[in-house]
Amino acid sequence: MHYKSICVFASSNPTVDDVFFSAARELGKYMAARKIELIYGGGKNGLMGALAESAKSAGGKVTGIIPEAIHRYGVAYPEADEMIITHNLRERKSRMEERSDAFIALPGGFGTLEELLEIITLKQLGYHQKPVLILNVNAFYDPLELLFHHIYRLKFAHSHFSELYHIAKNTSEAFEYLDNYRIKIFPSKLNG
Repeated sequence: MHYKSICVFASSNPTVDDVFFSAARELGKYMAARKIELIYGGGKNGLMGALAESAKSAGGKVTGIIPEAIHRYGVAYPEADEMIITHNLRERKSRMEERSDAFIALPGGFGTLEELLEIITLKQLGYHQKPVLILNVNAFYDPLELLFHHIYRLKFAHSHFSELYHIAKNTSEAFEYLDNYRIKIFPSKLNG
């Protein structure tokens, strides 16, 4: 399957370990090499900035989608091919979803987790059938994976919902999954 655009959720914190910056840069280069447009939160700092700079310097197209309240702080990536300014975070996420063929979550904080969990929930409820990847750089998402298994074990969600997303150790594994992705329709069950 060919992806024209992929939305990447990522941290904007510039103080995280270099291993996470390396992963963000690798993902940006990989997307540019495959001529996949980067759709992301629009920031110039942290993993967001490293991702955008890497994609742009490798000849890729970069589209940032940033809320007006955050844009006022002057943190938008100035070299983006397109910078869409939204009224709020909800509109930002909606625009990201509309413009993307797939989703990848790099390590991040509360905002990244919120975006990731919303896009998984939207897929669970049948609002989209796009692939959702969690890039587990340096075992960052191991605790989240344990929490997910805890949720399944205690029957707060059906265990087959583990197929809504894929956890990959690195960029090449993530794209191997994307290349072989097949849409799967999940039973409509509103109780979990």
